Amino acid sequence: MGNYYLYRIGQFFAKVLPLGMSSVLVMFLCDLHYCFSRADRQAVENNLKIATKSEHVPSAQVRAVFRNFGKYLLEFFTMTRRLTPAFIESNIHIKNIGYLNDVLQKGKGGIIVSAHIGNWEMGGAVLPILGFPLSVVALAHKDPLVNALFNAQREAFGAMVIQTDVAVRRVVEHLHRNRLVAILADRDFGSRGIMMDFLGHRTMIPKGAAFFSLKTGAPIVPLFFLRRDDGHYDINIYPPIEPPVSAAGKISDEVAIEYMQQYLTIIEDEIKKNPSQWLLFRELGQL
Repeated sequence: MGNYYLYRIGQFFAKVLPLGMSSVLVMFLCDLHYCFSRADRQAVENNLKIATKSEHVPSAQVRAVFRNFGKYLLEFFTMTRRLTPAFIESNIHIKNIGYLNDVLQKGKGGIIVSAHIGNWEMGGAVLPILGFPLSVVALAHKDPLVNALFNAQREAFGAMVIQTDVAVRRVVEHLHRNRLVAILADRDFGSRGIMMDFLGHRTMIPKGAAFFSLKTGAPIVPLFFLRRDDGHYDINIYPPIEPPVSAAGKISDEVAIEYMQQYLTIIEDEIKKNPSQWLLFRELGQL
C-alpha cells in the first residue's frame, strides 16, 4: 500500500507541476537513490561492466542509469498530457514502420519483442495512437491498486493489457484477431524460461515470444523505444523474423533456443549501443 500512495503522489506532482520543474525534482530523487542504495548501485555497475565489456565503469555512467529510470517514470506518468499526434510527429523518429504493416497484412498477428531499455511503456502508447492494434503482456504487481494504476496508464491510448497469469490463452486469442502483442524478452520473472548465453553470461531468458510465434505462425518483430541526447526519441523497428516451424504439439527447447537466439542478438546489440538506458537493477547473473 505504501508503494501505491508513493506512486499516486508522484503521479499528482507530475501532472500539476511544469515539466521542467518535475524533471528537476525527479533528477534530485534519482541522485538520492543512487547515493543511498548501495545494492542497486552495485547491480547497475556490474551490468554495465557486462554490457560494455569493461572492468571500469565511470560513476557518471552508473548515475545515468538511475536518471534514465527517473525519466522513464516521469514520461510514463505524464503520457496522457504529452502524447499527441503532433508530439509524435515532432519528437519521435520511427524507423521502418512499414514492417508492422507488412506483418498485419498477412493476417496472423505479430509479436513485438523488446527489452527493459529506453521507455518501452511509451512505445506501447505510441503504436495505438498511430492506429496499430496493440496488446501488451504485463507482469501483475503484488499490490492490486498499483497494478490497476499502471494498467490504466497503459490502456489510456488504446492498448490492451494481458496479465501473465492468463497470457497463454489470451495471447493466442489476440494473435488470431490479427493484433500485435508486445513482450519484454530480456528478463524472466518466473522459473519457466530457458538458460541461455546473454551478453556473455548464462541467464534465464523468457521463452514466451518464441513459444507463441512457433505455436501460431505469427512473426516476431524486434522494436525498441530509445531516448536521444537532444531530448527526442527513436523507435527502431527490425525486419520480421518468421518462425521456422508451426507446431501444434509440444515445442522442444532446442527449437525455441535456436529461434530465440535470432532476436536475443538484436536485443544484445541495442543494449551495447545504449547501456545507460538498460534499466535493470538486479545483476544479470541473478536474473
